Amino acid sequence: MSAGPSDRAAVLGLGIIGSRASTRLAGAGWDVARWNRTPKGLSGEVSSPEEAVDGAAVISIYLKDSSALREVAARIEACLEPGQTVLNHSTVDLETTLWLEQLCTARGCRFLDAPFTGSKLAADAGRLVYYIGGDAALAAELDAYLSTTSRERLHCGAVGAATVVKLATNLISACTVQAMAEALAISTRHGVPAECLIDAVSRNVSGSPLAAMKFPGMVAGNYETHFSLANMGKDSRYMLALAAAAGVETPAIAAVSKRMAELSDAGLGGLDYSALAKPYFESP
Repeated sequence: MSAGPSDRAAVLGLGIIGSRASTRLAGAGWDVARWNRTPKGLSGEVSSPEEAVDGAAVISIYLKDSSALREVAARIEACLEPGQTVLNHSTVDLETTLWLEQLCTARGCRFLDAPFTGSKLAADAGRLVYYIGGDAALAAELDAYLSTTSRERLHCGAVGAATVVKLATNLISACTVQAMAEALAISTRHGVPAECLIDAVSRNVSGSPLAAMKFPGMVAGNYETHFSLANMGKDSRYMLALAAAAGVETPAIAAVSKRMAELSDAGLGGLDYSALAKPYFESP
């Protein structure tokens, strides 16, 4: 599905990703109605989510968490029309994903579970990766639309599968960044230059794009937000709920989730989640 002369898209949620995704859609020729709880001053913004979805062929949702998604979905429910397509890009718990699918189906709308990986720079460049849960034929129909904001689309299975995959990958990222922070603190306090550790990791099987991305900021004390500590903490709680439902013990993410909650409560929640390193490098 590519933009035609009268195709309208609605983007609900104009945070780091939603604002950039909506700009790329507008640049590709879509008539984009944008809405955010706190106005951002962007072109095409409307005053309510109900107004945004009116007449939209595709509704893309980039909201912060499950409670925000449920609140906004309840507001737009009566406005949804048969044939509209709803894409949920928000990272939420599995129960909320399945609830939203049921709501959309009851209104005659088509639905895809479509969370993403990638942060600010990827969104700017249209280089997100979408994990897709839902009908494969619908996903194929929407590929051109999704390609405007992404470099890849990975079909994971039925609705809900993409939510599980997204949370599982965030579990790995959260635990990895905490391990990186600990390794950096231990090494530097024993007199090893940070650059030496970073070089060693890059030559080791523990090296990764995540390590290459986050280590320099940790060393520089630059925690510019690409994905906030508060949001990763929120996702960790969804991970723990998934684990409990599956009867799986997860001591690593349980410990990291507790740490993220403590640091968020201490005022670091708005920083990038690489701020897991920040307490190690503050003066006593």
